[in-house]
Amino acid sequence: MPSFDTVLEPDLVELRNALDQANKEIGNRFDFKGSSAKVELTEKSAKERELVLYADSDFQIEQVRDVLLSRLAKRNVDVRFLDLTAKPQKLGGDKLKLAVKVKAGIDAEHAKKIQQALKASKLKVQGAIQGDAVRVSGAKRDDLQAAIALLKKEISDLPLTFNNFRD
Repeated sequence: MPSFDTVLEPDLVELRNALDQANKEIGNRFDFKGSSAKVELTEKSAKERELVLYADSDFQIEQVRDVLLSRLAKRNVDVRFLDLTAKPQKLGGDKLKLAVKVKAGIDAEHAKKIQQALKASKLKVQGAIQGDAVRVSGAKRDDLQAAIALLKKEISDLPLTFNNFRD
């Protein structure tokens, strides 16, 4: 029975490349000369990562964020992987820090939403939650391809990827 996995995984190589390019641009820009502006990637575990932006003022932290987002876009890293809802935190003096979580793995709420979308579509496929992925299986390849098209259209708030397409 053919199947595929629906997952939420950023391309870490491209993410690191975009981060390096953003730091290089920040180091070269005149408006950041003499400041502590930079971007770092911290990995707490295999699935838990965050980007930490440092700057000297609210304006600078917004500029660092804009540089980072433009570099991510140029490297074809979807910005929907980032949780940009956090507020900057004050460090010592007038320095600021902004922690931006990198999403990886489908949480239970979105996994249920994916299953409901598959059931409501009346396609002859089944979705099974397996940890932080959703395995979709069906009798025909055409049904699975229709399911991929449906999920891309229905679940637009997550940059889903589809892998392990097996016969």
